[in-house]
Amino acid sequence: MSSPVTLLILGAGGDLTKRLLLPGLASLLAHHDHDVTVIGAGLDDDVRAGWTDLVAAAMHDAEGEDPVDERRSDAEKTESVEDDAAPTQRLIESTRYITADATDPDALRDLLAACTGTPVIYFALPPAVTAKVCEALQKIDVPEGTRLALEKPFGVDEESARALNARIESIVPEKQVFRIDHFLGKSTVLNILGLRLANRILEPIWDARSIERVEIIFDETLGLEGRAGYYDGSGALVDMIQSHVLEVLAIIAMEQPPRIDEVELRDNIAQVLRSTELWDGDPTTSSRRARYTAGTIGDRTLPSYADEHGVDPSRSTETLAEMTVRVRTRRWHDVPFILRSGKALTEKRSQARLVLRPVAPIEGIEGTPREQMIVLDLKTGDVEMQLTMNGGGDPFRLEQSELVAHQNAGDLLPYGEVLRGILDGDPMLSIRGDVAERCWHIVAPVIEAWRRGDVPLDEYEAGSTGPTGWDGVGPGVA
Repeated sequence: MSSPVTLLILGAGGDLTKRLLLPGLASLLAHHDHDVTVIGAGLDDDVRAGWTDLVAAAMHDAEGEDPVDERRSDAEKTESVEDDAAPTQRLIESTRYITADATDPDALRDLLAACTGTPVIYFALPPAVTAKVCEALQKIDVPEGTRLALEKPFGVDEESARALNARIESIVPEKQVFRIDHFLGKSTVLNILGLRLANRILEPIWDARSIERVEIIFDETLGLEGRAGYYDGSGALVDMIQSHVLEVLAIIAMEQPPRIDEVELRDNIAQVLRSTELWDGDPTTSSRRARYTAGTIGDRTLPSYADEHGVDPSRSTETLAEMTVRVRTRRWHDVPFILRSGKALTEKRSQARLVLRPVAPIEGIEGTPREQMIVLDLKTGDVEMQLTMNGGGDPFRLEQSELVAHQNAGDLLPYGEVLRGILDGDPMLSIRGDVAERCWHIVAPVIEAWRRGDVPLDEYEAGSTGPTGWDGVGPGVA
């Protein structure tokens, strides 16, 4: 068992705690024994009465999802459930909620004094409040070994991210800071490393000689879903591409590290992003944006984004963003990386697609070899390879076939994997400070051009594939 820690959740009454943090912790404790106590804290005193029930419900839901082998006896299954229940029952009995203003140094000192193990302060708070809490932490003595876990976005631009990092650095060492990107907790994303580095058939072609372009796509069918308070001030570019999508790009494009640990993996991620820039240096040609109008997706009818509750139409917030970048390394010379994320689209896609360079036509065989690609499903972990083959009906006609490899689901939810690293004190799956700043630097020219109105805000009907006239290659790529 790991050494005792206390997970102190600031802003514990919010949706993040109920929907992601507690279920993630429950999935972790269902498979790994950790000595952890949970303290919730916030300004809403109404949360206190139902706090224990909220924690208990999350723990019991995880216990109900028992993946035991059907061939095991009932006695074995009962024993397993009882064993799993021990750490969760200890957590339920010890948890509590404290009404407190974490931006007050005295209140924050009392919260830390209530921690019985090494404090892990989880900031389930808006960025502006997080900055104020960090300012309060600077005014008190924090216990040795205290860890800070911060949700994205890390600042609102490169300058504010740098200022926040400097403040955090004065509180605890970088190794005790965990900037959360739950996409890095997905086994399906981490599977990219094993796929590309451990397969003889793929490792030799993972470069510009064989790959024509890389497309990283996060499309969803959901609309705003009541998130105007956050989303209307960020949009698709900041919400997804500035953080999640650039991290996926770094894992795809990195060189092979000598080993996978928190130093080598994060060094390689940083190296890729330091080499990443807009495709042609011009945001007006290397990016495009749009927002959805009214439409239908399945049995749901969505209003125009501009008419959604809480939206300020004058902000011109985009719900679909695309940008093309290059990675200035020898491996990826002149290979465009097209990054895309959008809402209210016809199909949910979380994919990285590596499009291979075409081969020459074959004299005597009918048909031109079609575009071939390697498709990584970042949700399921499945891998699809498209092959051109001689047709079964006519051996002198080319046909396209697919090979699909399925990945088994991981034991832990993404937040469970992230929390595992935090509770163990291993920052490998967290974002390093320089990387957080660099991600803002990469997208800054696009944000500025969009604010000036240099790039038109196109429109697309909810439930469509995107605006009319947008080709599938990406902005700025001929």
